[in-house]
Amino acid sequence: MKILIYGLNYAPEVTGTGTYTAATAVWLAARGHQVEVICGLPHYPDWKLDAAYADGRARVETRLGVPVMRAPHYVPSAGAVTAWARIRMETSFTISASRYWLPRLFGRRKPDVVIAAMPPMQIAAWPLLFGWFRRVPWVLHVQDLQVDAALRLGMLKVGKLGRVLYWIEGFLLRHATRVSTITESMRRRIIAKGTPQERTWMLPNWSDFAEIRPGPRDNAFRQSLGLPLDVLVVLYGGNMGEKQGLEVMLDAAQACRDDRRLFFVLAGGGGARPGLEQKAAEMGLTNLRFVPVRPLKEYDEVLAAGDIHVVVQKRDAADLMMPSKLANTLAAGRACIATADPGTALHDVVGGHDIGLTVPSEDPQALTEAIKELADDAEKRAVFGQRARAYAERYLDKDGILAAFEENLEELLSAKGSHG
Repeated sequence: MKILIYGLNYAPEVTGTGTYTAATAVWLAARGHQVEVICGLPHYPDWKLDAAYADGRARVETRLGVPVMRAPHYVPSAGAVTAWARIRMETSFTISASRYWLPRLFGRRKPDVVIAAMPPMQIAAWPLLFGWFRRVPWVLHVQDLQVDAALRLGMLKVGKLGRVLYWIEGFLLRHATRVSTITESMRRRIIAKGTPQERTWMLPNWSDFAEIRPGPRDNAFRQSLGLPLDVLVVLYGGNMGEKQGLEVMLDAAQACRDDRRLFFVLAGGGGARPGLEQKAAEMGLTNLRFVPVRPLKEYDEVLAAGDIHVVVQKRDAADLMMPSKLANTLAAGRACIATADPGTALHDVVGGHDIGLTVPSEDPQALTEAIKELADDAEKRAVFGQRARAYAERYLDKDGILAAFEENLEELLSAKGSHG
């Protein structure tokens, strides 16, 4: 197949949507398909351009055998990631990407299929236009229902603009040739927005067993923290945004400040990090430290250093996204606690398969009690860790998940061919 993948985020970003988009492109290329990518400049989760792309120029490069065309765009600073700033960034990317889309729109050559990674919502605009004019099927892969989340979390007011964006999101979902997403609850939400069920696919986020595996607690990352081995690291690793509600971690750290067995680490970056750091300083949390995003080759050590992993999600975002960090947390074979209410996808995975503890969302006291429960029981931590790794190996295998996606693409093109 000739496949064009389109997404704002892409490697060398080490967390979030871009990691899965890049891995999908490389995997499909390794299978012999002709893959090319149109994407933005790496900036996430720190909300600043990667040093290698600091000049902000458009460029064409090859990463792991895949041709990658990068379109420059505006990037807001970490402390100013508002709804309007996101819209400005996404619009600037949509306009800038025209340098790669217009030659394909009016040229002779065309791909067999286009895959667009959402968010951002605007990512569907060019594939929709291309599909109309060139009759090329396109798949909208939804990692995050961005507009729904922004409205629920108060990042976007339910005014005229909010209603317009909500309608546009539904229109794009209904007009994609196929819509894939990462959880059943998100698929149900997409169907409720008017997308026929038979046009939806599942493409869960996977674990990369080659990169992430259980490792020793006493490693270079833990040593960099200067912590003795009898101290348990309570770890959050990933994006720090409004959807996570990481204030609950600060409150838990404050409640545990006299428990010298526990030390809290928040590893990553994101739009909410500056505010969290300021609040932690105001609270005088000496048992908590923020550390930056680590390269993928070092990330397994970060995960291995964590004795108790916390996967945090706000209640209002529960059926609109699935924390991408969960897959790697499970692959690392460590005990975890998920802040998730019954009936949510996150609760179904962690609580339903008994691979960790679940506590109500946005409940610092319940989180504190769960942390202390695991701190008191080394055997339970070990059992949860073993179950987590076994779950990842059974359900989150990268090759199996992407092979099913590849088969869906081939069936889509076969059906298109049979209908002329």
